[in-house]
Amino acid sequence: MDFLIAVIIFTISLVLSISNGISTIYPLLIGMAAFSIVAYKRGHSLKNIAAMNLKGMKKALSLMPIFALIGMITALWRAAGTISFFVYYGTKIMNPDFFILFAFLLTCVVSFALGTSFGTCGTIGVVLIVLAKSGGVNTYAAAGAIVSGAFFGDRCSPTSSSANLVAVVTDTDLYTNVKNMFITGLIPFVLTVGFYIFLSGKYPLNTKNTELLDEIASYFNLNFVTVIPALVIFLLAIMKKNVKISMVFSIITSFIICLTVQDIKFLELLRTMLFGFYLTPESSLSKIISGGGLLSMVNVSFIVLIASSYSGIFEGTGMLNDIQGFLVKMSEKIGVYLTTLFTSIATCAFCCNQTLPILLTQQLMHKIYEKKNLPKEYLSIDIENTVILTAELFPWSIAIAVPLATLSVDAAAIPYAVFLYLVPIINVVRLPKWNTKKISVKV
Repeated sequence: MDFLIAVIIFTISLVLSISNGISTIYPLLIGMAAFSIVAYKRGHSLKNIAAMNLKGMKKALSLMPIFALIGMITALWRAAGTISFFVYYGTKIMNPDFFILFAFLLTCVVSFALGTSFGTCGTIGVVLIVLAKSGGVNTYAAAGAIVSGAFFGDRCSPTSSSANLVAVVTDTDLYTNVKNMFITGLIPFVLTVGFYIFLSGKYPLNTKNTELLDEIASYFNLNFVTVIPALVIFLLAIMKKNVKISMVFSIITSFIICLTVQDIKFLELLRTMLFGFYLTPESSLSKIISGGGLLSMVNVSFIVLIASSYSGIFEGTGMLNDIQGFLVKMSEKIGVYLTTLFTSIATCAFCCNQTLPILLTQQLMHKIYEKKNLPKEYLSIDIENTVILTAELFPWSIAIAVPLATLSVDAAAIPYAVFLYLVPIINVVRLPKWNTKKISVKV
């Protein structure tokens, strides 16, 4: 009963924070306090409760340097013209008769480079939705394609915070996970492409408003060298270098390009790395290109740290034992993957974001995978194929609410974001037949 009351308190605080636009840090802190009180009532000392919370946070601490590097990269890529290069030339080569298909493919490329769905929707996504509106394209269909592409990279980019979080909590290799995500995402990707080819035929782009592109070209030097920071990430990822090393080299090349190609002063660049890249509010590019910076990741870092404390207290007190017992019985009847999918849907609907469902799904399911003698890599890829994408299927989730607000559309765009639900669905069909043979396992 006390656990249920704590859950209700956390849920109410979460709903209130989302409905009022308040940071989810506050309901997470309320939830941490509520579950700590439950632990205290069950006989655990304050010292032990603090130790449980810190134990849960310990794994997440290794993500803090990565988050910091992501913040600096996203700022410097904006300043160096790297993002603008993708936006400008990607849009230039677009065939108006296949606008929706190109919108999906272009956002896939940008999101894989950036590793952030929010950043992708806020840059190339905004440009594409403006083009769609001016060219008579169904905005919901266009937004759905953009969202699909944005979460393609959010799911499988080595610079994605969610991909790094999954790798850390499941104790798996990031690049092995990325390879597995491409394997399990191939058929859904092909089907998504087919769907957007069909929609492109129904909704071609009638006119091509190039005002934003002209302003990008006038503000940035779009020399080919501006794409080098992204190429560094791609090449070092192929070489399976540590993601932090890849990011550091990308930051260095971005910094040099900012100094030499974009003619930005040294001290201004240091401020950009810390506070982000910002244009003057008068510029129409301000809302599209501005953002990033070390400080932009502070909120994310606190959310991950606080949410991680839950796993420590749940494990130390056994609060989730009853739920885990229910899931064990379910896995015997419908299989491990479907049980993971059910868990992800339940946690995503309840938690309204990606971070806590990742942690809760891992917490609830890892013993089942161990009992079935399945490698850790199976759990990591199943979380990527469920939690990371199902979180966006709930209109009240921050994971989809922010991208939709950025694109100025409502939840009617979600059905058009077919990649989000094709991956979980297709893997229900495929996984039992091939997961013991084709998924890469780190030895």
